[in-house]
Amino acid sequence: MLKWQKPTFLTDDIWISDGFDMEMPNRTGTYIINEEELTLIDTGPSLSVPFIKMSLEWLNRSLADVTYIIVTHVHLDHAGGAGLLLRECPNANVIIHPRGARHLVDPERLVKGARAVYGEQFDSLFSPVVPISEEKVLVKHHQDSLSFASGRTFTFLDTPGHAKHHFSIVDSKSGGIFTGDTIGIQYEDAKKLGQEIYVPTTSPNQFDPDAMQRSLELIMSYQPTRIFFGHFGASENIAEIKRQLEYWIPIFVSIGKKANDNKASVALAASDIEKEVLSYYSLTDLDAGHSFRSMLKVDASISAMGLLDYFSK
Repeated sequence: MLKWQKPTFLTDDIWISDGFDMEMPNRTGTYIINEEELTLIDTGPSLSVPFIKMSLEWLNRSLADVTYIIVTHVHLDHAGGAGLLLRECPNANVIIHPRGARHLVDPERLVKGARAVYGEQFDSLFSPVVPISEEKVLVKHHQDSLSFASGRTFTFLDTPGHAKHHFSIVDSKSGGIFTGDTIGIQYEDAKKLGQEIYVPTTSPNQFDPDAMQRSLELIMSYQPTRIFFGHFGASENIAEIKRQLEYWIPIFVSIGKKANDNKASVALAASDIEKEVLSYYSLTDLDAGHSFRSMLKVDASISAMGLLDYFSK
């Protein structure tokens, strides 16, 4: 049974609540902006909603305090629980990229696509996916802003590459940027191994390496003090994030091209990604049951699907 962990304070009224996506700790988090206008960034799947509620209770906040639920993009591991949570947040609106709004209102296509990826696991990982009333959805375009009573401002950036319906959020108070999946994954559990690991996530079906690189450059142009990753947690090592992402994007693309040219399976492409990552960070002898390696295996499979989908087009 999954055990709730109290939220972790990061900086400037920002906390992170572990959502135990795919029943894994340190995989997907919800950021809680603990201001008067209580704001959540990414809900995770519906599985994560009880953990969000416990975290808010621990912070002595109620669901009625929630003013904004912001989802960086509509993939179910980030936004799947938004509709379920909104049912209990009477004063909240959901903020989304303009390309994603229709999928929150009518998630049928989104669910169909996720079922194709996750198969029989879908229901246990993501159900239910609850539609959101159109009047509760607020759209933010590129460089639109959201102002808080405290003086804090969020600025929304159109950041495709992982998905066309993806934005990142610049926070004026912390100087950080919430990047969802646009510039990849930070493996929190790798820190226990003395490693900082940042790799792209190239899941189906809108991966675009050139757009991902441009989004990385746009994010870096804001000179962030830290990056708040959807998977998982914050990092202040901006130069290293940029270096690793620029290293890995072409390697992932090369693996995908090779697999496509050779008509290789997703499993083989995923194995190649996993081997490359473990070798680069000198972790080839790491026990297969280690939490980082288990998570990498899942992510490599999802990224391989996206790479093969990209080359099939």
